[in-house]
Amino acid sequence: MHSPVLKIAHLCKSYGNWVVLDDLNLAIAPGEIYGLLGPNGAGKTTTINLLCHLLQPDSGTIEIAGQPLSAATKQLLGVSPQEPLLYRQLTSAENLDFFASLYGLRGRQKQQRISACLAAVQLVEQAQQRVETLSGGMQRRLSLAIALIHQPPLLVLDEPTTGLDIEARYHLWELIRHLQSQGITILLTTHLLDEAERLCQRIGILKQGKIIAEGTLAQLQSLIAAQEIILMQTPDEAAAIARAEALGFSTRRYQGDLAFWLPQTMELREILAQFAGIPINGVTRQPIRLEHIYLEVTQNLSALPLASLNPSR
Repeated sequence: MHSPVLKIAHLCKSYGNWVVLDDLNLAIAPGEIYGLLGPNGAGKTTTINLLCHLLQPDSGTIEIAGQPLSAATKQLLGVSPQEPLLYRQLTSAENLDFFASLYGLRGRQKQQRISACLAAVQLVEQAQQRVETLSGGMQRRLSLAIALIHQPPLLVLDEPTTGLDIEARYHLWELIRHLQSQGITILLTTHLLDEAERLCQRIGILKQGKIIAEGTLAQLQSLIAAQEIILMQTPDEAAAIARAEALGFSTRRYQGDLAFWLPQTMELREILAQFAGIPINGVTRQPIRLEHIYLEVTQNLSALPLASLNPSR
């Protein structure tokens, strides 16, 4: 087992009586994409600010590549913020040149890194374009290039595709996977659960400053006491709910839709047979998705087996 690139232990941070981080623990392995999810106010931004040495924790420790957090560890960390911090009147290459200088790069080494980073994010042809002329997706890619300019072992991507169209989002996903294939370790925060499903090897769900569930997607799926979910449209929801309860199916609502958890997968004809006599306008079968797990652990914690909420601890 390789030493983690990022290790956070018993991290606490409060502002007066407001507890933002409450004994936060996580470790990210080399080359891993780790997804940190959570509702607004859960502590994601505070965690990133602590990693960047912009805030001081009340207690706990942070190590990056085995080194305790300090001003020196900034060289080990690259950050692409939710809102790209770019100089709009400068070109792509000029932005990279400026940030490379901040990290102490000079001469030929700096020019080589600028060229390599432009190539890595597929912006070579836009090197001399001013940022204000770039599309939103290109600006996100340039922000990513800036985070990579000093070759950090740990990359933090804060909501990297928020606001992008689907084509630009897929392009950025491919780029993130490519960076991982180069051995870069990535901490990803996102509100897009399909993004976390597709990109992350492990996912931690943060609520009120604590990791309340963590693991691979398969491990997280095991927290749900169901094998399948069905969405049902019926004019007699009360009768359908009563029948479901009699069958031992749990009832949920997802975006207003009536849903039932099935303890095992069933064919459509079997489902309809179980609800015989109840008028049904439609039934949709769904696998257990991250969105179902996320809603359960953040909004309906009592429905889960508490001993299994954090498999890694």
